[in-house]
This record gives sequence, structure tokens and C-alpha cells, in this order.
Amino acid sequence: MTTETAPATRPEGAKPVGAFDRFFQITERGSTVGTEVRGGLVTFITMAYIVVLNPIILSAGTDVAGNNLAFPAVAAVTALTAGVMTILFGLVARLPFAFAAGLGINSFLAFSVVGQVTWPEAMGLVVINGLIIVLLAATGLRRLIFDAVPYELKIAITVGIGLFIAFIGFVDAGLVTATGQNSPPVGLGIGGSIATVPTLVFIVTLLLTGVLVARKVKGALLIGLVTGTVLAVVIEAIWHLGSSVDNDGGWGLSVPALNGSLFAVPDLSLVGDVSFDFSKVGFLTVIMLVFTLVFTNFFDAMGTMTGLSKEAGLADAKGNFPRLKSALIVEGVGAVAGGFTSGSSNTVFIESGSGIGEGARTGFANVVTGVLFLLAMFLTPLAQIVPSEVAAAALVIVGAMMMSQIRDLDLSQFSVLLPVFLTVVIMPLTYSIANGIGAGFVAWVVVRSLSGKAKTISPLLWIVAAGFVLYFARGPIEALFGA
Repeated sequence: MTTETAPATRPEGAKPVGAFDRFFQITERGSTVGTEVRGGLVTFITMAYIVVLNPIILSAGTDVAGNNLAFPAVAAVTALTAGVMTILFGLVARLPFAFAAGLGINSFLAFSVVGQVTWPEAMGLVVINGLIIVLLAATGLRRLIFDAVPYELKIAITVGIGLFIAFIGFVDAGLVTATGQNSPPVGLGIGGSIATVPTLVFIVTLLLTGVLVARKVKGALLIGLVTGTVLAVVIEAIWHLGSSVDNDGGWGLSVPALNGSLFAVPDLSLVGDVSFDFSKVGFLTVIMLVFTLVFTNFFDAMGTMTGLSKEAGLADAKGNFPRLKSALIVEGVGAVAGGFTSGSSNTVFIESGSGIGEGARTGFANVVTGVLFLLAMFLTPLAQIVPSEVAAAALVIVGAMMMSQIRDLDLSQFSVLLPVFLTVVIMPLTYSIANGIGAGFVAWVVVRSLSGKAKTISPLLWIVAAGFVLYFARGPIEALFGA
């Protein structure tokens, strides 16, 4: 089997119905149009928060010129880029992996990069990063690096992502909160107890969805999300909890209430607001910023796609999935598009696992999700109705599903166990997929080679591990050279 052909999951005797079915391989992958539509809708509902969260993060960053990005404009380009890239990926790679602004990179831009450059220059760096990713994918080097990753680490990446998105869900729901102390750094709810109604809504939605999934009810995640949202809207209408910014017991990222019109004309003024003039900063600074962006983009996406394809049953025994080269190229284009629109680098979202959990197996689900994102440009008030506490329940469910992949690993050798363990735990603990992958790669090379297994390690993995050493030490390196 080649990686450009989907694994055969077609029910016995089933035949594709028409060119549309054959193009997306819907029947071949054991799916239906209805299932793909439902999966695409669930993915959008789970990801809709990015239309709110991305502008919150980016608009908080003040660049060296004292400028900020306008919230409505960022919200519009966030939805625009997510929609276009999600549809493009669905048509080219034909996989159910939706795109949106990557949370790691947007935070890095807002709180690190723009302290040294302007916002247009920061987005220029994102475009350069994307072009490098596309070049690596088009030349096959990105694929070679992907193939050099041991199967055990690919599975560990899947499991780590599961824990990571579950942790995101717990934090978004207010179930896990920062204590503000050295020990323990995090705790349960407020003062060690569940003390807010939104967190209670999360728990109810989580348990309801869990029961539906356990009973194998079709549309379980969607039913859970819709039920949780309706419950949240009713509660808000009765008690008027408001936002957590104004009320400690309020809702997180969005209040489940519709205020004013359903429609808003999108502000696309940020599209094309990019600069490649880096004359005011040092060359080494530019190199290190691009290096960090590339490493974060490269391995976040690789890990996410590995985990999602495994969860969807589309990966082969080595962890490869259909149309891998096309997928890697389009993912790089997402970074270019995100920089050009000033919405930050777009990449595959781990929340796509919610649609996969709902049964999505083809790129048609992406088309559905992408169209909804484009509509979200005009329906931003409606997209904000789903509270993060409800979406968080779906993330935890999907995290649990992805965690189950660990059953495929033989952890009897400690030289395998330690790199796998570090990959899995460092992702959620540092809030970064790239950090977890890097720790696993470095540990694999060091521990396996010094345990007499050096000949089994690909030369490319040595190079990538060395790159990650530089990635982890980039702060001292910049300080050493006065960047």
C-alpha cells in the first residue's frame, strides 16, 4: 500500500456512488455523506472558539511601534483563513483535518516576537516560515524526517496530544485552575472545589456525552454539544452570569447569549498588511525567530496529523496516512496564508478529532467545516454562543479516545519507555506539542544510542534531535550573541 492511497475500509459489497463519492472516497472509507456533514459540523462547533480566542491573544500584543491589532479585524481574518485553508486541505489532501490559527504560534507572536518587530514584520516572518515549510515538503525532506520518526514515538505523539487537548479542555472549563503558588501550581476549580455554574455545565455535558459515546449513539458528540449549549443559554437567561472577566463565577471565552444582530460585516483590512523590512533588528534575531517558528510549525503539525490519522483509522502500520506529501505541502501553505492575512500561521487543529470521533473520514467533512468558518465571518455573534465550557467537554472526550492508542505500544524496554513517557507528559505540562516531540526525540537518540541501539537510529533523527537541542537552548544562544 502506498501512502497516497487510503486504507481499504470499504464495507464488503459497497461501491462508490458517482464521481463525488469516488473523489472523496466516502464509501471506500466506510463513511456516508450524512456522517461527513455531521462530523464537519461537530469539528466547527468544537473549533469555533478560535474566532474569539485568536483575536483575544493577538490584539493583546503591543509591537515595538506601540501598535495593536483591532479585535474585529483579527476575528474576521481568523474565520476567513480558517475557512479557505480547511476547504483547500479537504480538496487536496482529502482528509478530515480542519485548519485554524495555531495557538502556540499566535501566543509566541503576541508575547515574544512583536516585542522586537512591528506586527506587519511579525507576519512577514510567519510568511517566510511557511515558505520554508512548503519547500521542505515539496522536496520530500519533510517526508524523510517524518519517516525517520520511530513508530513508538508516533504513537506517543498521539497519546500526548490526547492528554494535551484534554488538559486544554479542563483548563477552559475551569476544572483545573492556576493556584498562583509554587506548590501546587494548579488545583481543582476554586479553592479546591467546583464552585461555578459554568464548570458544572461542563461536567454535565462531559458525562452526558460520555454516556452517549459509551452506548455508541450516532451523533453523540454533536448531541452533547447542542444539549450543553442549550443548557448554558437557559442558565444565562435565568441567572445572567456574564463573563468571568466581570464575575468570578461567569463564563470563560464567550457568554451563551445573543446580544444585538446575528450578522456583522467582516473587516478585512488586515489582509496583505505584511512587511519584509527587518533592517531595524539584528540578522541573528531574525534567524532565531524564523528558526523557532519553523520548528514549532513543523513538528506541531506533524504530531497533530499523525494523531488524527491514527484516530481516524487512516494510518498504516508505520503511522503514515493517505496523501501525506500533499498534506504536508498544504499545511505549509496554511502558514503563508495566515501570515498574509495577519491572522497568524494556520495549521491542522487537534480539535478535528471531535469530528473524527463523530465518524468523519474524508475531506468532505473539511468542506463543511470550511464553509461554516466562512459564514462565521458574517455570523460572529452566533459563533460566540457556544461557551468554551461546553466545547471543552468534547475535547476531553476526544482526548480519552486518543489516549487509548497507547495499547499498541510495547513498553518493556526502558529505552523506549522513557522517550515515550517524556513525549506524553511534557506536551500537556508545557502546553506545547513541539516541546513534547522535541523531548521525546532527544531522549530517544541519547538513551537508545547509549543503550547499544545506535545503529537502529536514522541519521535524520540525529539531525532533528540536534536541532531540538538548539530549539530548547535558543534563549541562552540569543543572549550569548547579543540578539
